[in-house]
Amino acid sequence: MSAPRTQSPTPARTFAQRFSATRRGARLARLLAAHQLTEWGHPHGTEAHDTAVLVVAELASNAVLHSRVPGRDFTLSLSLDDSRGVVQIEVTDTHTAQPARLAPGPDEDGGRGLVLVDALAVSWGVSDRLGPGKTVWAECALPRVAHPGW
Repeated sequence: MSAPRTQSPTPARTFAQRFSATRRGARLARLLAAHQLTEWGHPHGTEAHDTAVLVVAELASNAVLHSRVPGRDFTLSLSLDDSRGVVQIEVTDTHTAQPARLAPGPDEDGGRGLVLVDALAVSWGVSDRLGPGKTVWAECALPRVAHPGW
């Protein structure tokens, strides 16, 4: 006789999707991340939601603008960890160049994406992946949400 199966008190909440490495793909990644956060109980207009969505937008934009490999997509993964009160955001691309946090001058148009991520995220970094490329990840704080019936 096997032991009865028990369900974890906090179900795993993850989201992963591949997107074309285009501006349209980056926009869709941001929109779907916003929708997923709302589904997880962190609605549009709250500081936690808007911060996480901004980090997704920056990381997806970087994957499209600086790490695009023709014919290759990028992947967005979200993982909600209620026990730590964070959402882990991962953007994986196939470009081998490592991102660099720059200090652009006041008249420069770009180079502030990772400065924003550094300011908004609890932590962030870069990990190797199996195959070519890397994963840029960030953790953003989210308040714990009670989920009745879970």
